[in-house]
Amino acid sequence: MKKLSIEELHRIDAETFKKKEKLPVVIILDNIRSQYNIGSVFRTCDAFRVKEVLLCGISATPPSREIEKSALGSTQSVQWKYFESTTQALLYCKQKNFQIIAIEQTDESKDIRQFHYLPKQSYAFVFGNEVKGIEQSVLNMCDVSIEIPQFGTKHSFNVAVTTAIVLYDFFVKCSNEINFF
Repeated sequence: MKKLSIEELHRIDAETFKKKEKLPVVIILDNIRSQYNIGSVFRTCDAFRVKEVLLCGISATPPSREIEKSALGSTQSVQWKYFESTTQALLYCKQKNFQIIAIEQTDESKDIRQFHYLPKQSYAFVFGNEVKGIEQSVLNMCDVSIEIPQFGTKHSFNVAVTTAIVLYDFFVKCSNEINFF
């Protein structure tokens, strides 16, 4: 076994990335406090070629030294928009016919392992504040909520980790419909 060099990885540059097909996914960050979490989300979105990141409310926006520390330049490749409120971002997604999925523990949450994505459907995943989660007014606008099962003493994952889990789950379940290779 030998670690691959940067050249052997055949990574694309930011301009090529912008021209490539994207996952039919938008990530909505609902009042995320940590700029490091925001940067990590950008980096994960770059890895999975997500269509767009929507930053809402108190969520910081690029350019930001703190975001870049964990984004490692992915703010240059991943398209993003800022909305003063998350409800504005949801209206933007509804106009584009996205199914809006809250990643939250609710009385109607579906286990991510049993959730099935529809081919040809676009999705907007909403991730909430690190302490308060997704605001109820935002949940009221979502089509469904899904949650990741957990078996320890804590009741949530870090928001950047959650984003990675959800995007990986989507990619694995939809890989037959996605032509990235």
